[in-house]
Amino acid sequence: MSRNYQEKTVKTRDGFSFLIGSASLQLASCILLPTIAQIKSPALVAAGVISCVAGIIVSTLGYAGLKIARPNEAYVFTLFGTYCGTLRKPGFYWVNPFASAINPTAKSVVDRLSEGTSRPETKAETSRKNTVSLKTLTLNNDLQKINDKQGNPLIVGIVVVWRVVDTAKAVFNVGNYKEFLSIQCDSALRNIVRLYPYDAGGDIESEKTLRSSGIEIAENLREEIQSKTCAAGLEILEAKITHLSYAPEIASVMLQRQQATAIVSARQMIVDGAVGMVEMALAKLNDNDIVRLDEERKAVMVSNLLLALCANRDVQPVVNSGSLY
Repeated sequence: MSRNYQEKTVKTRDGFSFLIGSASLQLASCILLPTIAQIKSPALVAAGVISCVAGIIVSTLGYAGLKIARPNEAYVFTLFGTYCGTLRKPGFYWVNPFASAINPTAKSVVDRLSEGTSRPETKAETSRKNTVSLKTLTLNNDLQKINDKQGNPLIVGIVVVWRVVDTAKAVFNVGNYKEFLSIQCDSALRNIVRLYPYDAGGDIESEKTLRSSGIEIAENLREEIQSKTCAAGLEILEAKITHLSYAPEIASVMLQRQQATAIVSARQMIVDGAVGMVEMALAKLNDNDIVRLDEERKAVMVSNLLLALCANRDVQPVVNSGSLY
């Protein structure tokens, strides 16, 4: 039966006090050994030697319980397979020497060899390997191919800013909280992208899209990932889409579609402006009584003005010295 662990503080003592006490005990034992050897009673000698040796062994064994906790790092301890607490506060402490610090994300010797790192670990590296980082971290997964709401294949990338807030949940509730977060980010990204089209098509300009609704989509994405990673004791601070493009197999076609849409929109704007200018020109001529035009001449004038205003190239003027009739 699985158990949902909650973080608690491990019992500790001041490391400096224990260090001074252990060193004093060892020094006293070493000084007393020659003195005990001069005692004529074999029983007292044996008892004294056993006491001194036991003191040296106990104090030496106690050194294994000395821990240096750095800022934004935590030790998660287990004692004979049972979770006994977390050490979060920076400082120098002594804990039960039989308690072991664990971190499921630490790289094993096999992992290090597979990465080409054959040198032995230093003592500092071994100590840091057993700590759980409480710093704000960034996850940047590989690009994914996802279909949007309209079924178009997209290439999408995501970056997630996160941190560990409950070390017990992160260590014991999931196998590897970093891998767990990575998988949940991919799953949440697919769920969110499928709800929106890449871009608004046709006359639906008010529809929310992946391109135009970045802030809202980022918040929905953050909430989706947070809901999936609560059991792992993680806090999702921010989640944003960093890469968004059509898949290569449809990229050229969709580019032509965007170009066609842009051309149509530009032409529509040009025509609307040209019609307005023609209306203004006819109204000015009529109001100022400059020239009176019949319907046929108005039609010719409108045709010439629209041709001049809507043409892609500069219009070559033609001087007409005669009459239209």
